[in-house]
Amino acid sequence: MRLLNVATMLNLETSFDEEKNVPRMTKVLKEFYGPGLAKKEYAILSHCWGMEEEGEQEVLFEDMKQLLVVSDEERKEIRGRTGYKKIIDTCRRTRKDGLEWVWIDTCCINKESSSELSEAITSMYKWYANAKLCYAYLHDTLGDSWTKQIESTATPKWFSRGWTLQELIAPKVVHFLDRKWERIGDKAELAWALSEVTPIPEKVLKEELQKVSSSVNDQHPSVAQIFSWAAGRTTTREEDRAYSLLGLLGVHMPMLYGEGKNAFRRLQLEIIRTSNDQSIFAWGWTRMFGWSSSILADDPSCFRDYQRVTAMKPEQFTAHLRMPAQELSKSTQKQL
Repeated sequence: MRLLNVATMLNLETSFDEEKNVPRMTKVLKEFYGPGLAKKEYAILSHCWGMEEEGEQEVLFEDMKQLLVVSDEERKEIRGRTGYKKIIDTCRRTRKDGLEWVWIDTCCINKESSSELSEAITSMYKWYANAKLCYAYLHDTLGDSWTKQIESTATPKWFSRGWTLQELIAPKVVHFLDRKWERIGDKAELAWALSEVTPIPEKVLKEELQKVSSSVNDQHPSVAQIFSWAAGRTTTREEDRAYSLLGLLGVHMPMLYGEGKNAFRRLQLEIIRTSNDQSIFAWGWTRMFGWSSSILADDPSCFRDYQRVTAMKPEQFTAHLRMPAQELSKSTQKQL
C-alpha cells in the first residue's frame, strides 16, 4: 500500500508558495507492506473523481512522481488542478486530526500498472476497513441540507457512485465533509439520514458488516440485499459494477476489463461456488434490462426491490421448524 506523507506534502506546498528550492530527492509517497503497514495509522479519502468535461482534473500517481522534476510552468499547471487542491485539503484535514499518513486513490495507485491496479481493487475493502479515519468528501453540497429529505432538493453525487458503497460500509469511522471541508457528522451520528438516502439498514451503518453477519440473533445481510444496495449506483466502467462489490461479498476473482456485463455474471458464479446463500436467485425483471437470458442477473439493478431479503443461519432455520405451523407462517412472512 502506498501512503502519502502529510507533513512532507504540506511542507512542499509551503516551499512552492514561497518559491524556495526543494531537494529533488524528497519523497512524498512511500510503500508499506505486511507488519509495517499493520502498524501504520492512516486516514483515507472517499470522493468522486472530477469530470474533465466540467473543467476538473485529478492529479495522478505519475503527476505526483514528477512534481519536483518538471518545469515551473508544468508544476504550476499541476498545482492549479482541482484534484491538487483536494489533495492539499485532505492533508490539512488529516494533520488537524493528528495523523501522519493518508491514502488517496488518485495519486497513490499507479494505474498504468495492471498488476498494481488489480492488487489495489482486491485490497481496497481491507484498506478502507483498516483506516483510522475515512473522509467522505461531498464536493457538491454545503452543510447538512442533504440530511433533511423534506428540505433537500438534491442528493450528493457521492451517494450514486458504485465504489463509494464499500467506502461507506468498510471503515469503522467515516467523517462526512462538505465542499468547504467542514464536518457534517460521522457515520454513526448520521446513520438515520444515511439509511434514508441509501437502502442500507442503520444497524449495518452503526456496526461493522462482519459483526452484523456473525451475530447469532440477527439476520445478516444476504447477497440479494447487498446487491440491492448497489442497484441505483453507477460506475464509469461497466465491469466495476461487479468489481466494486468484491470486498463487500468477500469474493476474489481476476479483473478482466473489456468483458462488460459478464463480470457481474462471473461474480455471481463465484458466490454460488463459495456460498450457499440462495438469495442470489431472488431477482426479477427491470425496466432497463428486462428479463435476463440466464438464470443469473445481468446487473445489480435487477435486485432493486429485494432490500428485505435476509439470510437465515442454520440455527435460526431450525428454530423456525420447531415453531407451531401458525407461528412459523407469520414469521416466514416477516422474513419475506
